[in-house]
Amino acid sequence: MFNLIMFNLIIFNKPYGVISQFSPKPGKKSLADYIETPKFYPAGRLDQDSEGLLLLTNDGKLQARIAEPKFKLPKTYWSQVEGDISQHAIDQLKRGVDLKDGKTKPARVNKLDDMSLPARQPPIRQRKNIPTSWIELTIQEGKNRQVRRMTAAVGFPTLRLYRTQIGPWHITGIEPGKFTVANVNLPVG
Repeated sequence: MFNLIMFNLIIFNKPYGVISQFSPKPGKKSLADYIETPKFYPAGRLDQDSEGLLLLTNDGKLQARIAEPKFKLPKTYWSQVEGDISQHAIDQLKRGVDLKDGKTKPARVNKLDDMSLPARQPPIRQRKNIPTSWIELTIQEGKNRQVRRMTAAVGFPTLRLYRTQIGPWHITGIEPGKFTVANVNLPVG
């Protein structure tokens, strides 16, 4: 038999350049510049060069449930890559890619058209004669800078990375630098 316990969850749309911690670092923006709710901590990380969904919670069990790879919560990213990504590269990502720390698990990957994300400051680097393309990539593990390393391994380096979803939580309708609070019923026992 399970008991249901109510947890609070912050769903934050992290802008580019913000570090995923509250402690300030000289010359860098931190979560404290956007969120003033005490005793909430990130459930996982999103590096300062990446944007999008970052979940924060005030409960250690929920934090572990979100961040621990053993729970296999899918994480979905939109990745703008250098070049017009080939079907061969997409198929490689779908099968899993060999990285220095081991082979990744298979990913769900789709090429995207007509992306309309808010402008990033600073903008990504553009090369006059090299196009870019977008993919949606869903993984269920969390190696350091995994998506960036995966796309580079298949010959299409990531220029912009935007996380849109973790498990059932997404950032639809939340502007960069803004957040919403949700209550989560989690079975424990």
